Amino acid sequence: MKAAFYTLGCKVNQYETEYMAELLKKADFEIVNCKDEADYYIINSCTVTATADQKTRQNVRKFKRSHPNSTVILTGCMPQAFPKDAENLIEADIVISNKNDCDILSVINEYNLNKKRLIKIEEHKSGDAFGECSINHFSERIRAFVKIEDGCDRFCSYCIIPKSRGRVRSKNPEALKKEIKSLADNGIKEIVLVGINLSAYGKGEDFDIVDAVKICADTDGIERVRLGSLEPDHITDNIIDRLSEINKFCPQFHLSLQSGCNKTLKSMNRHYTSDEYKELVDKLRYAFDDTSITTDVMVGFNGEAENDFTESLEFVKSIGFEKVHVFPYSEREGTAASRKGDDVPKTEKERRAGIMIEETEKIRNKYMSDIIGQKKEVLFESLVDENTYQGYTKSYIPVRYKSSQNIIGKILEVTISECYDDEFCIAE
Repeated sequence: MKAAFYTLGCKVNQYETEYMAELLKKADFEIVNCKDEADYYIINSCTVTATADQKTRQNVRKFKRSHPNSTVILTGCMPQAFPKDAENLIEADIVISNKNDCDILSVINEYNLNKKRLIKIEEHKSGDAFGECSINHFSERIRAFVKIEDGCDRFCSYCIIPKSRGRVRSKNPEALKKEIKSLADNGIKEIVLVGINLSAYGKGEDFDIVDAVKICADTDGIERVRLGSLEPDHITDNIIDRLSEINKFCPQFHLSLQSGCNKTLKSMNRHYTSDEYKELVDKLRYAFDDTSITTDVMVGFNGEAENDFTESLEFVKSIGFEKVHVFPYSEREGTAASRKGDDVPKTEKERRAGIMIEETEKIRNKYMSDIIGQKKEVLFESLVDENTYQGYTKSYIPVRYKSSQNIIGKILEVTISECYDDEFCIAE
């Protein structure tokens, strides 16, 4: 039997796809590219925006239309948050939620008994334990995403994630140790710890995010450890001090901002002010050499006036982020914000997004230009062209370097000679 995956959304979804793929491989399934012929097409959905739902529907229909005799399986966050919408997507032969990913093999077997459409969506409940999951490889790469946290208790007014992911729960440190050792034994050199609200790892327990980083750093064979997206108000002085003592830790911090306007932050139910955010950035840049601060910024949130947008823009420029993901607000059914409406026209959102992107790209381009001539340690991960390899610095700058030898999996000190906008640098 052949199975193919199509994954939408975040690094957690990518991890869960890898987990499901390993479950099927153990049952003698062959995992193929989603462009190839397969007996099963598994769409692992995202539901963070209405656009993500649209992409899910389009792909479910596309796979069923292109492969009418194959079984199409829909899983992930969309069925979890909007079970009726998922059930109404009749092109999906099997519909399960992200809570049931671990049951994918038994669900397939159940469906095969009578070939009748199967819907299996189990709600997240308060007090749920962290779902048992671990991987041994990661898509034939040397950098692996490892999920250590699931769920969110934040209830930002625009966000559907608490509904699609449930409450905060964390992977047991002993289970993490075994998983990281297995990944290291199979050639993984870098770990990226990920979660739905990663900085809440260990909430209500006697461990925290630094303990998870140390587990990875103390594992033979692991050369680097990174963190996924973080909530700024969870990063305490104690966490900063302890992380700064871990040599293998990469000081690349993706700190979710959303807006630099305090009025908008309050309306979003974010749990910090712009001053508190800046104070954290200053602490991180002081504590770590060659640190990189990246973020997400939303424009056009309900109630965001022109002066609010200007305040946000000026704040973003003052921080000087190394990279910014800019996106217009998209009203999400079922959230607190959706009950207040969406009073910023689409054209205005697009205009503001364009301005924010233009200004942040200037900062990114200057950052890339300023590193020309500097020496950087790069962990090389892939061959992109004949004798040309690509890897990343600790601050996650993509670097390409020519070598007559295979350098995948090696850390080399190279000198940055030129940069191509915000895409990559060339080294010699």
